Amino acid sequence: MLSTGTHLDLRQRTGRFAPSPTGPLHLGSLVAAVASFVDARSHGARWLVRIEDVDTPRTVPGAADSILRTLESYGLHWDGEVVYQSRRTALYEDALHRLGLAAFSCACTRQDPVCHCADGLPAGRTARSVKVRWPDGESFVIKRADGLFAYQLAVVVDDAAQGVTDVVRGADLLDSTPRQIHLQRLLGYPAPRYLHVPLVTDEEGDKLSKQTRAPAIPNGDEATLRTALQLLGHAPPPSADLLEWAIAHWDPSRIASTQA
Repeated sequence: MLSTGTHLDLRQRTGRFAPSPTGPLHLGSLVAAVASFVDARSHGARWLVRIEDVDTPRTVPGAADSILRTLESYGLHWDGEVVYQSRRTALYEDALHRLGLAAFSCACTRQDPVCHCADGLPAGRTARSVKVRWPDGESFVIKRADGLFAYQLAVVVDDAAQGVTDVVRGADLLDSTPRQIHLQRLLGYPAPRYLHVPLVTDEEGDKLSKQTRAPAIPNGDEATLRTALQLLGHAPPPSADLLEWAIAHWDPSRIASTQA
């Protein structure tokens, strides 16, 4: 059985899975989704799904619906409505204004080795993007040159707006976590608890990703779900209801993880 009939006592804790609709789910995505789902349900918490389509040029038509169908086929049923970042631009714009002097216009391109725009645009240069200052003087983009809001700002705004308290995701986003915590502090948002799970790699040691054409997983395949749990350090017995067993036995210390 891939479904779980557990009756949940939904409390204030909230987890989420936030895939980008750039292709179908692969095994690495499923591992992250299962980890997030099981972690939330093990605490009797809500579990949300958010489609992170803020980068609209990379969005593949039909990918979001495909992802949602695949999640459902594995028994990963979410609470409430699915949120789409592409429909939340006004929230990101409001957050940008609230950042005030912490944000600044930038004229730099990828060819500029160092950004000197924090103290004002250089003479003769036109603003292209908006950045935010790091405490050490460095900066990162929160609104891109094409006018789209960057992932770092969008995810912080959405996690706060949705009351997310627990973020479980792949270790490839570990470097993003300090930036997001910095933005949370600037905006006065509480910081969620972060758990980063190991990446699934191919035979050459490269991360499985849509960009490297990782194969899509079949819908509702018990062997694939069992593999995902094993990769998370949780190996259910042969006769177990996989998700119910994982929820009952969830222990993050079983996985090689990094917490923040």
